[in-house]
Amino acid sequence: MWLQTRMFLLVALLFGILYGVITAVGAYAGIGNAYFYLALAFVFLGIQYLIGPAIVSWTMKVKWVSEKEAPELYRIVAEEADKAHLPMPKVGVSQRVNAPPNAFAFGRTHRDGRVCVTPAILRLLNKDELRAVIGHEISHIKHRDMMVITLLSAIPMIMYWLAWSLMFRGSFGNRRGSGGYAVLVGLGAFLLYFITNLLVLYGSRIREYYADEGSVKLGNPPHHLATALYKLVYGNARAKREDLKEIEGVKAFFVTDPSKAYTELRELSQVDLDMSGTIDQNELQALRSKTVRLGFGDKMMEAFSTHPNMLKRIKHLSSLG
Repeated sequence: MWLQTRMFLLVALLFGILYGVITAVGAYAGIGNAYFYLALAFVFLGIQYLIGPAIVSWTMKVKWVSEKEAPELYRIVAEEADKAHLPMPKVGVSQRVNAPPNAFAFGRTHRDGRVCVTPAILRLLNKDELRAVIGHEISHIKHRDMMVITLLSAIPMIMYWLAWSLMFRGSFGNRRGSGGYAVLVGLGAFLLYFITNLLVLYGSRIREYYADEGSVKLGNPPHHLATALYKLVYGNARAKREDLKEIEGVKAFFVTDPSKAYTELRELSQVDLDMSGTIDQNELQALRSKTVRLGFGDKMMEAFSTHPNMLKRIKHLSSLG
């Protein structure tokens, strides 16, 4: 309920900012000019929304598989989708040879859901851990996260176009002497562009917590997902930098952020008390009573990330179940 409340407040704040800016610009420059940027942003996001799945599939070289080709993976996806009361998603396996271990889901609607994995994750995780990850991805589809984040992303885009127009075109309507005021308002729009971008990233992190909860609600024990995340961090930390660059544009869809793996691995080693390479129920329970405090650098890294700090994420899992 707290995650839902935070998401509601975030959406209200973002659209409140949008309404305030559009109203101010419209009142001064003419309502038509203000709504032009609003319409343009949603046109571009509409195009992105339509072609987004194709871009992700192309980037990750996804091959759609049948139950005969990947029986265990297909069965797990089918069972998790059934528990979530969703239509059977398409099941895909990335053909990128050097792709780090990970999973991702996307799709415009419940009936358009797609769940994909890289070959490395199938080798790294056991069946229970893989099921917990698939439950996370199924929850993203159930919560319509691609649609939500795409919609919210329109707001920073509008702020950017307004700032660019006001700052560099130097005009604000046809009023005499309005050029200096336009530059001032443009600077304000750039500031709002930066702030709203951070708010959208915050929304993305909330959706990750929410998907983790969704996996647990589908019956996957929290320590299975915690162990899966720990193993994925370890696997991603071993990936080559050039391999990560090739998938930079789609990492927001992944269950973990590969680019943060080195830092996360150091943090999570403190949770794996017996150094077994897993996080069992006792270790997760021990974390529940601890307070997680992040340094300034870690807080800044999280603020500019689509994924939560992993130690905080595992801590959140310790409160579930």
